[in-house]
Amino acid sequence: MFEIDGSQKSGSGTILRLAIALAAITSQPLHIYNIRQNRPGPGLKPQHLNATLAAAKICNAELEGAVLNSREIWFRPREILGGDIEVEIGTAGSIPMLLMTVLPICAFAKQAVRLRVTGGTDVPHSPTITYLQRVLLPTIKKMGFEVEIMVHRYGYYPKGNGEVTMTTKPQKQLRPIDLGCFGKLESIKGVSICTFLDGRNVSERQAKAAYNYLFEKGYAARIQIVNDRSNPLQKGSSITLWAETTTGAILGADSIGELKKSSEAIGRDVSGKLLKELSAMPAVDIHMADMLIPYMALAEGKSTILTRDLSDHLETNIWLSEKMLKPKFCVHRTNGLYRIEKGD
Repeated sequence: MFEIDGSQKSGSGTILRLAIALAAITSQPLHIYNIRQNRPGPGLKPQHLNATLAAAKICNAELEGAVLNSREIWFRPREILGGDIEVEIGTAGSIPMLLMTVLPICAFAKQAVRLRVTGGTDVPHSPTITYLQRVLLPTIKKMGFEVEIMVHRYGYYPKGNGEVTMTTKPQKQLRPIDLGCFGKLESIKGVSICTFLDGRNVSERQAKAAYNYLFEKGYAARIQIVNDRSNPLQKGSSITLWAETTTGAILGADSIGELKKSSEAIGRDVSGKLLKELSAMPAVDIHMADMLIPYMALAEGKSTILTRDLSDHLETNIWLSEKMLKPKFCVHRTNGLYRIEKGD
């Protein structure tokens, strides 16, 4: 049985999410305690609980302690079957974070997985659903894992009510990935979305501010404007940008609309985030770096990524992947960047 102390390293929900996924894939029982010990309001919040329950459904696991605010659970996975699954987070809890929990498990399912989730698609402290669609999924497709995400309704804080369907094809073995070189910039693209805020031209204002900020720095961007009306219960907005390079790298950044923060400020914010990546010239952005670690650990052969920062989440995912799967990661500082390699 894996014994994992959730207070180690970042002490955040990322330990729970990754531990659950790796336990399911290896068919090993898991006992995790001190869940989210280093976060305000420790224990399982709705999105963490529902991610755990969704993972349990996919691999037919037995669960103990899986209730709201619990700081300790026992997870005993069986066969990863897949099939059709529905999850209701019930709040604006992050759909992207739930999907990232179960995605590695779905790669090893016996059959295709069709997961329908309600909650928040574009909420604070989480990547946007567009980031997953445009940055994460094309990147893991390079490893042979094909995933599709369809948005039925966008959902924002505080009511949520977004709805998404994720469909995955089983993949018996992941291919290694080589994202160790930036190459040359080919294009910058983006999607600016607002829901029931078209009367205030929110999508257009976010996009224009982002475009202008990038243009002033010498970059051209094509940003799609989406005036959405899918969710009458909760207005909101987001903008996601991504840069594509000649080596196949995709660097992303996003920003969520906020009360008392102008659409122009949101647009400048997301452009500033992307410019940090472009000026450093890594091959994966700081968020994609930690997301890729479990896939690198599970793939046969040598994988390499190049990122600009060694974040808490990145260090945590390397530590936990080594602890549970026994691969060896090497981290090298080179020209101000971090090269992360997983050996053969």
